[in-house]
Amino acid sequence: MAKREPKSGAAATNFEGQLASLERIVRELERGDLPLEQSLELFEQGVKLSRECQERLNEAERRVEVLLRGGDGSTIAVPFESDELIEDEPEADDETVF
Repeated sequence: MAKREPKSGAAATNFEGQLASLERIVRELERGDLPLEQSLELFEQGVKLSRECQERLNEAERRVEVLLRGGDGSTIAVPFESDELIEDEPEADDETVF
């Protein structure tokens, strides 16, 4: 088993390390040759790592959203193909004609 560092500040395992551990666990479980108890232990570790990774992704998304807010509080859209920032236009309350 890999040594896990305490989850506190800079000492916490980084996202990439957690993801690599999760991938290792998945490979071991997919082999299917582990005893039941060891499989359950690995599965529990995998679920925990998966949740931690998801929380880190959610936090990163929140940070990006904060960074991409305009001075007036509107969100700035960043097209994937472009390096330019484009501010979202507020939707008009006109009647839509079908």
